[in-house]
Amino acid sequence: MQLTFCCTHTAAEPWLAGLRAALPEAEVSLWAPGAPLADHAIVWAPPQAFIDEQTRLQTLFNIGAGVDGLLKLRLPPGLQVVRLDDAGMAVQMAEYVCHAVIRHFREFEQYDAAQREARWAFRKPRRREDFSVGLLGLGVLGSRAAQALRAFEFPVLGWSRGPKALDGVRCHHGPDGLHDFLAGTQVLVNLLPLTLETENLLNRDTLGRLRPGAHVINVARGAHLVDDDLLALLDRGHLAGATLDVSRTEPLPPEHPFWHHPRVTVTPHTAARTLRDESIAQIAGKLRALQRGEPIAGVVDPQRGY
Repeated sequence: MQLTFCCTHTAAEPWLAGLRAALPEAEVSLWAPGAPLADHAIVWAPPQAFIDEQTRLQTLFNIGAGVDGLLKLRLPPGLQVVRLDDAGMAVQMAEYVCHAVIRHFREFEQYDAAQREARWAFRKPRRREDFSVGLLGLGVLGSRAAQALRAFEFPVLGWSRGPKALDGVRCHHGPDGLHDFLAGTQVLVNLLPLTLETENLLNRDTLGRLRPGAHVINVARGAHLVDDDLLALLDRGHLAGATLDVSRTEPLPPEHPFWHHPRVTVTPHTAARTLRDESIAQIAGKLRALQRGEPIAGVVDPQRGY
């Protein structure tokens, strides 16, 4: 089995060493233009030249949960794209989401401001039952976040493209269910894959349907959010704040208003990082299953975009 590695902005040697240890039966190499043909590839943001040259590839293993960038390339028919199911990202995402929700719910931003002014100031406790958290996307990451939020006894809502059932989560689905979902949400958490249908989904209309004083948490893709619409709703007072881990341009340009808006928190696309050892173990397991002719999880449907 010939395995090649082509991951932009990623230190290759630790991955190559880990893959060789996990798959001693495979010949593992780092791709460079003109390299020998491989059977399978581990990729992140590969150039089109890689796809064009590697004409024998059967499978692309993407070392992240999102495959929107990969699907923009000209991929040959029959080339199977496989995303990571979890590989340590779900618990990180649950941590990030819970931190952002609790920080807003307990008004820690206001306590930070009071500390800067040396003010000893209490805040009136909020009613937890009124503080519903709505999750856009109920895949592996969304389901894990819902489980974590339920441990803090927040009311949890969920929305997905098709019907789903999760314990303790009031689930909505499809276009008809989106408005009711938004109307019942006090904190909106976006965990959707980026597709043609979900691009610009967080806009003036949808965000305007949230409860007054809602908070928006985007941990999916920057292109889900219409930046100017969010800023307008923040400045108008309909939205209380936003926590943004992703942006349309990354790194976020220093002149972007998100950096300096008093009710926006920005983090550098770090909510759930790919963990190398867990990812290698998952890829190795899936490669061996493919060799045995067994089905694997995480195969991407190009028509759906995830």
